[in-house]
Amino acid sequence: MSPRTVSIILTAVLVVYFVLLGGRAVALFQDGSPIAVALGVGVLLLPLVGAWIAYATFRFGMRTSVLAKRLDAEGGLPDTSDLPRTPSGRVDRGAADTWFEKHRAEVESTPDDWRSWYRLAVAYDVAGDRSRARDAMRKALELAGV
Repeated sequence: MSPRTVSIILTAVLVVYFVLLGGRAVALFQDGSPIAVALGVGVLLLPLVGAWIAYATFRFGMRTSVLAKRLDAEGGLPDTSDLPRTPSGRVDRGAADTWFEKHRAEVESTPDDWRSWYRLAVAYDVAGDRSRARDAMRKALELAGV
């Protein structure tokens, strides 16, 4: 199953959960007591925050996909298939660090090129640093104007 299919299924499940939470919030509002109404507001905020997070995540993924297609069309999409892997399937830490340094140097030499930032984001991800990978991808998106 593709990651996109999995994310759509999980989002559908999340929507069902949000509807159920909304029903609980309405029941708390109908109770009428100040504590129940306050809890109802809290329960109603959970689906709203969750919906915003789901939207932001999908939007980020779609924008990133646009860059990936553009970079692939140019023949510049990074390829990690030749990196050595551990038995669990993860890229060997030493190889990931070496690969990362190569892409970090590329960003230092061309800091205004979204392509180098995209490849750095992939390198961060391969090295296991998801937070910095997202930051680097945001920079790539900003530079690319997507």
